[in-house]
Amino acid sequence: MASNSNISELHQNAKERLRIISGHLQKPANREQLRVSANECKAEAADRSLEKTGTIPKRRQDILKWNGWGYNDSKFMFNKKGQAEFTGKRYRLSGMVLPALREWFEKTFGASLEHKTPARSALNPSEVPPPILNEGFVQDLKGTAIPFSHEAEDRIFRAHGHCLHEVFALREGKFERVPDLVVWPNCHNEVEKIVELACKHNICVMPFGGGTSVSNAVECPSDEKRTILSLDTSQMNRILWIDEKNLTAHVEAGIVGQDLERLLNESGYCTGHEPDSMEFSTLGGWVATRASGMKKNIYGNIEDLVVHIRMVTPRGVIEKSCQGPRMSTGPDIYHFIMGSEGTLGVVTEVTIKIRPIPEYQKYGSVVFPNFDQGVACLREVAKQRCAPASIRLMDNEQFQFGHALKPQVSSIFTSFLDGLKKFYITKFKGFDPNQLCVATLLFEGDREKVLQHEKQVYDIAAKFGGLAAGEDNGQRGYMLTFVIAYLRDLGMDYYVIGESFETSVPWDRVLDLCSNVKERIIRECKEKGVQFPPLSTCRVTQTYDAGACVYFYFAFNYRGLGDPIHVYDQIEHAAREEILANGGSLSHHHGVGKLRKHWLQETISDVGLGMLRSVKEYVDPNNIFGNRNLL
Repeated sequence: MASNSNISELHQNAKERLRIISGHLQKPANREQLRVSANECKAEAADRSLEKTGTIPKRRQDILKWNGWGYNDSKFMFNKKGQAEFTGKRYRLSGMVLPALREWFEKTFGASLEHKTPARSALNPSEVPPPILNEGFVQDLKGTAIPFSHEAEDRIFRAHGHCLHEVFALREGKFERVPDLVVWPNCHNEVEKIVELACKHNICVMPFGGGTSVSNAVECPSDEKRTILSLDTSQMNRILWIDEKNLTAHVEAGIVGQDLERLLNESGYCTGHEPDSMEFSTLGGWVATRASGMKKNIYGNIEDLVVHIRMVTPRGVIEKSCQGPRMSTGPDIYHFIMGSEGTLGVVTEVTIKIRPIPEYQKYGSVVFPNFDQGVACLREVAKQRCAPASIRLMDNEQFQFGHALKPQVSSIFTSFLDGLKKFYITKFKGFDPNQLCVATLLFEGDREKVLQHEKQVYDIAAKFGGLAAGEDNGQRGYMLTFVIAYLRDLGMDYYVIGESFETSVPWDRVLDLCSNVKERIIRECKEKGVQFPPLSTCRVTQTYDAGACVYFYFAFNYRGLGDPIHVYDQIEHAAREEILANGGSLSHHHGVGKLRKHWLQETISDVGLGMLRSVKEYVDPNNIFGNRNLL
């Protein structure tokens, strides 16, 4: 941590600045006041049990699955009648029957409800490796009164993200290296205490936010001999202040996306940052991975939203001296933090831009005769810089998949209208059902401007053969965003494994990249002995002036394979090689972690990698933050 002399100098500077600014604090009575609410560290509360908690509790196991995605009460399943349904009450799809899903599932994967591979129903604590405890550290940690645990269940919940191989191993009850301790700081000051003790006792610290990583980022290094401490930020979940003049909010980094938006909405504001994982992922995790949200066209990516960051490192606290909107003070130190993936320290607090809740929101959708026309339309929309809050283009395979998730029709009239739409598009307009693709749209803002914006986008779409396909289809597309991840667990119940991955690519390479990667996946599956045709599909999810983000899904029936995860890893590796060969990036927003660091040197050059290593060696010379991501 920082030396005492440095700390003393910082305190002296701070006192001098407080003296200067104190003369400006007395305002005239008629001057408008800022709405700023400051909060003290929760650690100072006399009774922790009375503290307000977020949606995700300290005991994640109370509401979340230990070996799958999301909430315990929410899942896809085939009922006694053989019909697919989605359980629970949390989502708009909850409690609904999906009559087309079984046929699509069996036809696409060659799967059968008779061939089932159920997961273990409960965690057996005795099978979890015993903790490796540094007794000196444990005793000092007790002295801080910061809550911690070495219970098996708490440790397992923070031993993994949501990569396929991680979840597959959990379903089979296979555990390798897991955290030895879990600690729950309540504020920045407590994080400083924890990191100081970790440095004193040479403890390996691994920050843990929402656990939604799909890059092996929270997986413990198998050969780590030191005590591994999972620093769970979930109790650092408050908005510390809202500044209505500057439209910023200062927020603790452990808050999950859904809580951040809910609390801001109560004051009439939003961030607009909505990654698909926002129910469970955290603000600190977004910063640490350079996250992107589906409405970035209006609100920006996380690097566009961040004003100020506070991070605790083994050398001390990193933060800038002011919250100005832009500085010309050498390389931006925040860009060492954003994307650092827990290798340098713990992000504790973030000042983020906010906006008033938009007064009007409207969904839409456009059907195109083929994927090429759809991509050309998105390119033109980007060129004219008139993209709505979100515009996402699905290929035909994904369109068929989305159609299979349509709930049971409750009205004969609705069914009749759907039939007319289908007849008009396929018969009258001549669209091939096996070639057409659909773009979903979301407009936000002032009502009059939204309607003008909507007309502009639909006019562009018409030039590329696009037909308006209604608000309902657009809204349903976004509704499915938060339930799609639950489908992988259903697949694994019936010998089907799958994953998603993403990239960014220049516009002139989008079509070739999409086509070549999908073909490579199909070819690799065949060569690796997969006995059934795979699902290989993509969508364009975000657009930029110079390119787009492309998201791939692939899955296959692994019956007959001796080591399906090894086969899957080989195929995904080949797909990533194909992406890079076709001009795509290593990652658009998922990050590198341990899964993709094999390609990092090629991606950022020898010198670039050396720069990152130099920063790591200075900030964390003893590798206290030893998750081994990136480097």
